[in-house]
Amino acid sequence: MRWNPLLRTALICLLALPLSFAAAGPAAAASPISLTSGFYSNPDSGPAVWVRNNPADARAARIQSAIASQPIARWFAGESGGIGPAVANYVGAADSHDKLPVLVAYNIPLRDACGGHSSGGAGSVAEYRTWVSTFAAAVGDRPAVVVIEPDALSDFSCLTSTQISDRIAMLAYASQMFQQKAPNTWAYLDAGHTNWVAPATMASRLNSAGVRNIRGYSLNVSNFYTTASSETYGNSINSALGGGSHFVVDTSRNGNGSNGEWCNPAGRKLGVTARVGGGEDLLLWVKTPGNSDGECGIAPTVPAGQFSPAIAVRLIDGT
Repeated sequence: MRWNPLLRTALICLLALPLSFAAAGPAAAASPISLTSGFYSNPDSGPAVWVRNNPADARAARIQSAIASQPIARWFAGESGGIGPAVANYVGAADSHDKLPVLVAYNIPLRDACGGHSSGGAGSVAEYRTWVSTFAAAVGDRPAVVVIEPDALSDFSCLTSTQISDRIAMLAYASQMFQQKAPNTWAYLDAGHTNWVAPATMASRLNSAGVRNIRGYSLNVSNFYTTASSETYGNSINSALGGGSHFVVDTSRNGNGSNGEWCNPAGRKLGVTARVGGGEDLLLWVKTPGNSDGECGIAPTVPAGQFSPAIAVRLIDGT
């Protein structure tokens, strides 16, 4: 057989390529920001449902404009009907609009061990592992942002040493599941807030919980500290980690900063809406503004997680 000169030249060039090129693995997952066109605004959030059900209420238009129309994270715990369908349907709805959903995984055993207002969670380590694995698989290769277990690395003072070890192991497993099963997700282990755990201590806990498996860590979830103070704290954690990690800040209620109280305090205000950050990855509304922290503060009869238009309006006004 006679060699085609062009074929011979192409073969020589191919054989001359570096071995590392020929053996290269799959390309790194893309940023979920670059895969979408803005954040997803949930039409069935607590504020949105309240506005639909109360169109004649004088507060409805203000709540719709300032809160219900904004991108807000959806929290997932022990969902009726199963966590898989719930997550898949939500991420699918966002994907169908080319938008980026923000989700919160909130089902760790002994959840809210110190605060108590949001107590609950999975009944065992095995149950949690199944739950979080199903959660990650339901996201799949669609773009998403996931905050993993708010307060779980911060409220150790109310746990035994065995419970702490179990919790760290569960969070490490969760980070592995999102790394393996949700390649286009930026997942963040929660790291509390600036006035709770020392940066070096939190960095050690994050390392043990597998922060290197995922994008980074989240700060100020459901709290009120300013973005500036959260950024300082986040950078201190990153330095203690040796650099290379990333963080997001919950700005949903930090417009007036913190007065030291965490449970429905008066005088707080909405913060900036969801956006790509400066010193941080993202600024997000992780907490739903208007949802009660518990039966306390300015809402002594409103259970944790329930939307209150009275709280919402006070956050709009900063009163």
